[in-house]
Amino acid sequence: MSMDIDAPVALPPRTLIPQTAATIVCCNCGAGIDGTTAAGALCNDCIKLTIDISEGIPRESVLQICRDCERWLQPPDHWVTAAPESRELLALCLRKLTRLSKVRIIDASFIWTEPHSRRIKVKITIQQEAFEGTILQQTFDVEYVVNYKQCPDCAKSFTANTWRAVVQVRQKVPHKRTFLYLEQLILKHSAHKDTINIKEVKDGLDFFYAQRNHAEKFVDFLMSVAPVRKKTSQELISMDIHTSSKSYKFSFSIELIPICKDDLVALPIKLAKSIGNIAPLTLCYRVGTSVNLLDPQTLQTADVSTPSYWRSPFPSLADAQELVEFIVMDIEPVGPQRGRFLLAEATVARASDLGLNDTTYFTRTHLGGVLHVGDIVMGYHLTGTNFNNPNFETLEQSNSYASKIPDIILVKKSYARKKKNKSRNWRLKRMNKDEGELIPKKQDQERIERDFEMFLRDVEEDQDLRSTVALYKAQQQKKQRDRMEGAETVSVTETEETGDDGELPKIDMEELLDNFDELNVEDEE
Repeated sequence: MSMDIDAPVALPPRTLIPQTAATIVCCNCGAGIDGTTAAGALCNDCIKLTIDISEGIPRESVLQICRDCERWLQPPDHWVTAAPESRELLALCLRKLTRLSKVRIIDASFIWTEPHSRRIKVKITIQQEAFEGTILQQTFDVEYVVNYKQCPDCAKSFTANTWRAVVQVRQKVPHKRTFLYLEQLILKHSAHKDTINIKEVKDGLDFFYAQRNHAEKFVDFLMSVAPVRKKTSQELISMDIHTSSKSYKFSFSIELIPICKDDLVALPIKLAKSIGNIAPLTLCYRVGTSVNLLDPQTLQTADVSTPSYWRSPFPSLADAQELVEFIVMDIEPVGPQRGRFLLAEATVARASDLGLNDTTYFTRTHLGGVLHVGDIVMGYHLTGTNFNNPNFETLEQSNSYASKIPDIILVKKSYARKKKNKSRNWRLKRMNKDEGELIPKKQDQERIERDFEMFLRDVEEDQDLRSTVALYKAQQQKKQRDRMEGAETVSVTETEETGDDGELPKIDMEELLDNFDELNVEDEE
């Protein structure tokens, strides 16, 4: 008897299926949740509805702005500059919110509002851990009300005698051409931005500052662009005997060298030998950080530094107001050329002597590159002129230099100009100055306009001078609108041209800058 045995059958492997079914119910809504991962026995929807991570963060706040300088108050007493919808303004808005430092800021942006509504809205997104392993993210809006408050600096500017430092700039000369040039340098480098007031006084300007370091910064700028000397003084205005704290007002006296461009200078013989053995009778052709002198007989140049001048100061022998008009009868280049100067021998006659006598003068000049027969040239007439100058008297009595004094010294070429009702195609910035009690009379106003016109002509004729100032394109539409509205026009803005426009010096449009912001400056042509 035999038994049949079945073959072995393979059984499928047993796999463990993870349990995904709910183990507990939400304590708030009764929804089934996984108790192993649920936080606080709450489902995700109930966590979002019941837990507010922005609790304690205000939804409204106040911002304060000064309407004069448009700066924002950053508590407690700091004023910052911030443009609308800028990062700086957004940071200021976020700092105004309490408890915001306890959460994590994910995003913040501005919501558009009407500019005149005086409201600023910011949309903020934050994150915070509600329970262990559970992080919530929430977005909310904050509205800021903009209020006006005057900052201390603007309050001082509208109140008299609140300055702490003053810079008094003076120059003992009969004209304002140097101050006009210095004004252009100040405007080009924005060195006057911290002033609270600029007052025009006799022989100069006063710059008032609210802080001493601002005045010292301006003094350093003046010493870097002009030959000046400085004196400092202080005045005690208050003192606390209990804390020994004192309050001072500081005054900085800045005196410019009384020598200007195109002045005739008689140097002391000792000084002339020490700066290169130049002839004592020279012309000042430029004033920078030092005085640049030129001998028109030999084209030799020399520089008188500021310390050297103030150790033995000397006045100019004659200034540009004493120039005499001459007519070139004959000219012939004879010497080398140094830069824009070319040595030449010229025969000239006084314009007032034409038709009266045949007196002519023979001299050497540095203007050989620009003068031609028949041109008008301005110069100093030394023959028969009495100068009250000890240095010049020493030259006349000297055996070495008395015979070398020329009859005339030519200074610059003059262009025959004719007034026309046509304005220049360029203009200059002008600072807003407080005239104070020095209201100019009619003759003083004419002198001021004449000095300004002479400065404009110097800018047109001297390329080196023109490269140091900022020239701007004239706005023809604005000028036409001013004329239609009856605005006053300055007489010096009229261009004076000759019949031959090619001979008159002109300024290329490539040298002019675009229009500028007219917020704090005046524009003059």
